[in-house]
Amino acid sequence: MKIKIVLTLICSTLILSCFAQQPTDSIAEKMLVYQLGNGGWPKQLEDKSVVNYGASLTPELLARIKATKDLHATFDNKATSREVVYLVKAYKKTQNASYLKAAEKGIDYILEAQYANGGWPQYYPDKALYRSEITYNDDAMINVLDILEDIVTKKNDFEVVNAAYIPKAEKAVSKGITCILKTQVKQNGALTIWAAQYDKDSLLPAKARNFEPASLSTSESMGITRFLMRFKNPSPEIKAAITAAYNWFNTYKIAGYRFERGTDPKTKEKSAALVADESSVVWARFYDLNKNIPIFGDRDNSIKLKMEELIPERRNGYAWYGSWAQKFIEKEYPKWLATNGK
Repeated sequence: MKIKIVLTLICSTLILSCFAQQPTDSIAEKMLVYQLGNGGWPKQLEDKSVVNYGASLTPELLARIKATKDLHATFDNKATSREVVYLVKAYKKTQNASYLKAAEKGIDYILEAQYANGGWPQYYPDKALYRSEITYNDDAMINVLDILEDIVTKKNDFEVVNAAYIPKAEKAVSKGITCILKTQVKQNGALTIWAAQYDKDSLLPAKARNFEPASLSTSESMGITRFLMRFKNPSPEIKAAITAAYNWFNTYKIAGYRFERGTDPKTKEKSAALVADESSVVWARFYDLNKNIPIFGDRDNSIKLKMEELIPERRNGYAWYGSWAQKFIEKEYPKWLATNGK
């Protein structure tokens, strides 16, 4: 009897020891703490401080995290998508079940936040200001769709996710593609590219912050186009969308320049400008929805036709030009076309 009791105690100790020594990841551990009750993650805490996984979890910081409401859950600035991706990889590395559980709770939040029309808002459930608009801005919706498509295709370590999510993700991706195709801007019946935000009901392009007018948005459109290029045997509608984006980008490229946010050598002041560079091709961040000319939003909600007309803070504080589509134009689209045809 005594031997049996001793053996039982030894086994119990070994089991507890295994749990105690379960591998952990320091960043993943912090992500568990920051996760909100609805499964999403904030980009800022209740006091507007930015989420920082490099910071030590002091009692003061823990109190501020605890005070942050579910209303702060968002897809902006990679919030939620960043954590889900990291936790899935951390689980695969450590086999720590708590990481997969948190990632799947984040996936539940992603699925719940999708609109019936297939779009995703910037925040959920917060509907203040422009937060409820369908948001391609900063790749918010595309980051989410990439996760769901990774679940469907079992890529990028998402084969570890419960298989029950596959049909849910497949349905959500299908709806998301429908939204993307419906929101591609047309000019006189011809497809162009996409805006950064859309009204969730009318699906018309919408403004966000004062300096982000309703417009054709090049950076976001490139993210959308690359997402559509993921699919093998694409539908005629997807092919048409990709080809239209290529034609638009090729038509409105600004060759021979690069964008710099440097310092004026004479005045020593910051001075964003286009600089001559024969090897570079750029596009403005925003284009007029009808005229296809670069436009620049200012803090006072006005729209300027020249970057130099902006107040200094806005001129130097935003990426008004970028080479977002150069690789797409020169390499990616020709390669895609060779595989998929017109």
